[in-house]
Amino acid sequence: MQRLSGLDATFLYLETPTQLLHVCGLVLLDPSTIPGGYDYRKLLRELDSRMATMPTFRRKLKDSRLNLDYPVWVDDHDFDIERHCHRTAVPAPGTHAELAELAGHIASQPLDRSRPLWEMWVIEGLADGQIAVMSKIHHSAADGVTGANILAQLCSLEPDSPALVDPTAQGAGDAGTLDIAIGGLMAVIARPARIARLVPGGIAMLPKWVTRARKGEAMPAPFTAPRTSFNGAITGHRNVAFSQLDLAKVKAVKDRHGVKVNDVVLALCAGALRTYLEDRDELPEDSLVAMVPVSVHGKSDRPGTNQISGMFTQLGTQIGDPVERLHAISDYNATSKNHNEALGANILQDWSQFASPAVFGAAMRVYSSLKLAERHPVVSNLVVSNVPGPPVPLYFLGAQIKGMFPLGPIFHGAGLNVTVMSLDGKLDVGIVSCSDLAPELDQLAQGFGAALDELFDAEVTTPAPTAT
Repeated sequence: MQRLSGLDATFLYLETPTQLLHVCGLVLLDPSTIPGGYDYRKLLRELDSRMATMPTFRRKLKDSRLNLDYPVWVDDHDFDIERHCHRTAVPAPGTHAELAELAGHIASQPLDRSRPLWEMWVIEGLADGQIAVMSKIHHSAADGVTGANILAQLCSLEPDSPALVDPTAQGAGDAGTLDIAIGGLMAVIARPARIARLVPGGIAMLPKWVTRARKGEAMPAPFTAPRTSFNGAITGHRNVAFSQLDLAKVKAVKDRHGVKVNDVVLALCAGALRTYLEDRDELPEDSLVAMVPVSVHGKSDRPGTNQISGMFTQLGTQIGDPVERLHAISDYNATSKNHNEALGANILQDWSQFASPAVFGAAMRVYSSLKLAERHPVVSNLVVSNVPGPPVPLYFLGAQIKGMFPLGPIFHGAGLNVTVMSLDGKLDVGIVSCSDLAPELDQLAQGFGAALDELFDAEVTTPAPTAT
């Protein structure tokens, strides 16, 4: 068995019927590149064959009433790929609008916790002849980097490349009720000592934050973001929108203004949001605040699938000039990154180790049912992630990938998630919200292209150092 880390388990406890914590991805495929042509049953057999050596797809949760600690992963000996892979089609006329609507419906459905926590939907009927694949995997089983690595194992650089086999891949194993209970008891016994080691650093964190803030060296504090229409209690309804940008234009803006690609990504998000909110007469006077997940893979020695921390940064949405906004975002990012690094790579993983299953889950259900997110200041306005991908064409089971749009989860009080991924000269933007809070999400997606054109066409008015 493999016991979940505190952070992995926290994503289980945070989940409610309205706050679904799976990570999705929408992939557009060109079926004409598949050797021998596209056939759903053939694709399913190939997928099953490749997953045979990928333990993540074949493990499920197991728990015991006697367990005082987090659940464990065990191998699913009754694994059946047809319980996880489904075939459907978009309604006529089969445009990307119908695809986005269907993707939102799929994203609104919870995963079955009695089985391995993932699903895949093969979507046919698109007017342009493409095929879409909508994947879902629970955040307890994969963070952004892990999810990208899992998908990479299903992809290749050539349409007819054989499956990649990892000889070191090991399954989760098995566990009985007593094994789970004894392991959980030992972990709980050791918990007070771990708390004692963390408390002094935790107590010192607040005054250090205040000191940095006085020097202008701190990222925005939680609960300081202005409220917008998508910063309320979310329902279980999801809507999805996506956009595809020219990565060369993004890099040209980066080089011209001496900033980083991530700065440009956040500036595009800020520009699109500013237009979206202005059109609704609800642009706040203060800057929107984004929570940006930060991968600590290779930096953290803590166990668990989720290897992430998070930083808060301002988006400069109160600044009208796009170039001035871009440079302000670059400065905000540098400050937030330095502050986040000072906090340490393990802070989120360490403190999540003390999330009590009974208390945390019950508290989240009460928080959700009473809509408390609408009664306290906004923690952050949205989540923005940037996932780098390969600069070359990729093939998913023989079909060339024409677009890969990551779709992250949303939370009570922060009902908007924007995730971008670079692939083969394109920057793919995936957007998820709650349809009851942001019903016209496609308008926000269209704003990304306009924001890029605005920055690309803008003159460089001040010299800027070259980013490394």
